[in-house]
Amino acid sequence: MQTRFLQDILSNRHNRTILDRWDRLALPDGWLVAGCLFQSVWNRCSGLPAEAQIKDYDLFYFDASDLSAEAETAVQARVDAVIPDLGITVEAKNQARVHTWYPEWFGHPYPALHSSREGIDRFLVPATCVGVRPAGDGYEVYAPNGLALVYEGHLTPNPLVPHRALFEAKARSYQSRWPWLRIGEGAGYP
Repeated sequence: MQTRFLQDILSNRHNRTILDRWDRLALPDGWLVAGCLFQSVWNRCSGLPAEAQIKDYDLFYFDASDLSAEAETAVQARVDAVIPDLGITVEAKNQARVHTWYPEWFGHPYPALHSSREGIDRFLVPATCVGVRPAGDGYEVYAPNGLALVYEGHLTPNPLVPHRALFEAKARSYQSRWPWLRIGEGAGYP
């Protein structure tokens, strides 16, 4: 399944370019994550171009040495300088500082994280908990809930983030773009 996943996400020319320039991004504990990955898969499953309907490309990194918004802005400027030519929105977010802004932004508490992987673990929908980065001559894939969920298209709430209204809005948004996706309850969800 990992081979198929890599083929699908790398068929998105933007994902491939970002990963080709990875070393220049210099992101500590960096990962390409979220929509640009699972939505590339869903597009391929739907017979669409891999890049279709993808709003942005997310980069997670972890740097606990500076939790300021200014430090994150400086990293974003570096990312923008490395990837100025793609005509897409690429957003770099320091997972070490999410707990400082999440409660105000989303109205729910958020624990301090210890790695980028913990941020990936906390996506609202388990099927979307995926990340990839270059490793050696290939790629490292992080999918704590497995890759089969991405291909099944069954959207369930993540028990680590029991925010029903946020989940429902996200799942409906996905289903409006990929109607074959199914929304349901998840194990351990109240």
